[in-house]
Amino acid sequence: MGQFFDTLLDNFQSWASLHTTEDMIWLGIGMFAQLMFSMRFLIQWLVSERHERSVTPVAFWYFSLAGAVMLMIYGIQRGDPVIIFGQSFGFVVYIRNLILIHREKRRERQVADATKSEIEGD
Repeated sequence: MGQFFDTLLDNFQSWASLHTTEDMIWLGIGMFAQLMFSMRFLIQWLVSERHERSVTPVAFWYFSLAGAVMLMIYGIQRGDPVIIFGQSFGFVVYIRNLILIHREKRRERQVADATKSEIEGD
């Protein structure tokens, strides 16, 4: 197993020596973006486990949006059409889900306020 990690480290060092500091910074940005995007699955899983049913929390959509924006920026900077295309569609879906969620919460508040007004008026 030690030889595997030694080979992996040697390969990374060889790869890193061929890239500039700017490349390494962008690699870090890309890795962080992917981490943000992946966190949504961890959050969804943990919330679902807590409720013992499948739940998609609002944080899932915010992490999706943040990760998609960051990955899109990374893809544009790297000139990678696969990443750009792959994040473009999801970006629209994440924003639309957040709009729907906030619209529903606003309606729920309005109903609660109307109900409260009726009760206080009686």
